[in-house]
Amino acid sequence: MYFENRVTSALGISIPILSAPMGWVARAELVAAVSEAGGMGLVPGSLSLEEVRSDIRGVRERTDKPFGINVPLLFAKDPRVIDMVIDEGVRFITTSAGSPATYTPMLKAAGLTVYHVVPSLVAALKAVAAGVDGLIVEGNEGAGFKSPREVSTTVLVPLVASRVNVPVIAAGGIVDGRSLASVLALGAEGVQMGTRMLASRESAVHQNIKAAVVAAAETDTVLINRAVGRPMRVLRTELSNRLENMEDPDVISVLAQVTTLYYGGDLESSLAQLGQVAGRIDEVLSVAEIFERTLTEFRDVVRELAQSARD
Repeated sequence: MYFENRVTSALGISIPILSAPMGWVARAELVAAVSEAGGMGLVPGSLSLEEVRSDIRGVRERTDKPFGINVPLLFAKDPRVIDMVIDEGVRFITTSAGSPATYTPMLKAAGLTVYHVVPSLVAALKAVAAGVDGLIVEGNEGAGFKSPREVSTTVLVPLVASRVNVPVIAAGGIVDGRSLASVLALGAEGVQMGTRMLASRESAVHQNIKAAVVAAAETDTVLINRAVGRPMRVLRTELSNRLENMEDPDVISVLAQVTTLYYGGDLESSLAQLGQVAGRIDEVLSVAEIFERTLTEFRDVVRELAQSARD
């Protein structure tokens, strides 16, 4: 199966599925596997300059398919990452956590396709005004740092899609063919999967984290850090429960131990950033299997809907 729309055309891919650029999770093996499957793997640009460069080159060693990078503008460890992305010849970049006006003109002048991650209609309109080529519209049910003003994917995607003329990629709550079909019906032209890709065989995280995803119920994530206006969705653990009840939790220092969590498997050492959709994941699959099952279910769902809507 392949898709023909503005996302697949602009990015040179056959399946409009992106992997979320999860720091310490989406390393070269996972990114390359997503691109090999026909989607768009994204390298996380939040790590050190040397690690990002190594991941870019590691992906290239594993695939000749298109891949991209995400740069979280407020959290990038080295602002030179933008120059490095251009120098390395990456053709697709998503920006987030900052103003798209900062680097979009320079990136587009260098020939890159630029999408910006947005949590609201206001942010979407500002990004379009800044000249981005497309949007990743992220609902509150997704993992990681979220907007303090909560809006779900099913509300945000059709709202933004109805008000902009650039392609929209939906993020937050996307895990399978049924959820892919639902957001395409809402006006998106692609999806970004995070938690589903974290619980893949190619994901870099410890098996304890993957097992926690499989075991999670839909209620087993929590938004912490709300009081300071920087909520973050994470797996519910004893640590996250303590932080949830603090007026000013020191989340940054806790996140500094995240490699002990992701690579060592100690669930109480830091915060595992997972989306609510963890409650719909019941096994660890390879990326190829995730794509195959997603596309098979998508085709079946669309066919069933078409049959049920006959005159």
